[in-house]
Amino acid sequence: MASFDMIADLKPKKNMWKIRVKIIRIWKQYSVVGGESIEMVLVDSNGDKIHGCFKKDEVAQYEGLIGESESKLMANFIVTQSCGSYRTTPHPYKIVFLPTTRVRNCEDLPRNLTGFNPVNYKDLMSGNLDGDFLVDVMGQVLEISHLDVVSVHGKDTPKLALELRNIEDDRLPIVLWGKFPEDVNDAVLRGNEHSVSNAYNVSVVALNPAMSEVQEFKRVLPNDGLSLTIMESKPLAPVTSEIDKDDFFLHTPRKTIAEAKASRQAEKCIVMCTIAGIDSYMGW
Repeated sequence: MASFDMIADLKPKKNMWKIRVKIIRIWKQYSVVGGESIEMVLVDSNGDKIHGCFKKDEVAQYEGLIGESESKLMANFIVTQSCGSYRTTPHPYKIVFLPTTRVRNCEDLPRNLTGFNPVNYKDLMSGNLDGDFLVDVMGQVLEISHLDVVSVHGKDTPKLALELRNIEDDRLPIVLWGKFPEDVNDAVLRGNEHSVSNAYNVSVVALNPAMSEVQEFKRVLPNDGLSLTIMESKPLAPVTSEIDKDDFFLHTPRKTIAEAKASRQAEKCIVMCTIAGIDSYMGW
């Protein structure tokens, strides 16, 4: 039987790694500096996850060889430090694929290997979780607002507010923006057996997906007969795109990098710093 490296063992010390993984998320991303890239979240047979990236020069070469939920053998890539916000896994490193990387089909890894790991509501609401990492949440939808369209930077943007609860009856408010509100609103109106997602974004919103974790969650939910409630939307002031520059620099607080990282709410701030280095492998 062929020998494979496990995701937990990957380090930057070499580039002759060989892994057998399942692609649990894949999407294209564009940045001004890096251009178009293919971003992925990979999981191995142990359930460990790592982020992977095909940079712009490799997109055309590999995009027809990879797809979501597919299992692949991957060899000859480099492993680099993973840093910054919106990180998809807690792994300290990420994979950057090369023109010489080999991608092959292999025997499928188990279907129930989803990488789904929902967090505790209390940990999320208390700020105990590291804000640099994306998280999974699961819950019963108790309340849903009417679909609103608000002005964000001069552009009409759909907005939908939800309230979820978990098996401990803790509540979690969620606000969805962009394409998600229309998908969720349509699914709720048609019936609760629909699954919705955005194929080219790191996030996924799903209603009653066919997952063992969801079936177990539904089985242990409190049997109190609570049903879905339509709630009135809270008024939201429009966000304008025209900002007086003098007022902005006068009234916007200045923060250090440490203070900005410690913030747990959306806000405007000014950070003055020196660029110490640039991650040339980062495509997003």
